[in-house]
Amino acid sequence: MGGWIPPAPGTQASVTRTFSHADVEAFAALSGDRNPLHFDADFVLGTPFGRLIVHGGLTTGLFNALVAEQLPGPGSVFLHQEWDYPAAVGIGEAVTAVVEVIEARDDKPITRLRCHAALADGTEVLRGESLVYTVVPADP
Repeated sequence: MGGWIPPAPGTQASVTRTFSHADVEAFAALSGDRNPLHFDADFVLGTPFGRLIVHGGLTTGLFNALVAEQLPGPGSVFLHQEWDYPAAVGIGEAVTAVVEVIEARDDKPITRLRCHAALADGTEVLRGESLVYTVVPADP
């Protein structure tokens, strides 16, 4: 396929982000999700989290950015996502998201990625895989 250069297995990209209360509020305004786990400090004290946590959508949003901006890159969209959330991300905690190429097709611009996110102390907060299609514009 013209223009498609499949990324090599093992290729990685990462991004680190610390989500603020303002980020959580903006996501809630867009999504309508005002779960007290994200906003009510008294509520979360009685939960296993013990702190205000960010929406899972903010964590997975890091993978949207990685896929669209870095690996495979511009024109890429998700075909399938399979993610587990073994732990939560607290507001103000740095989280690093990493994608790694498991395989990339030669005949179509499709890439399978391993996805992993962790806090600075190594606590895993997301793991899984995604299948990505990369739109390759036709040559003019």
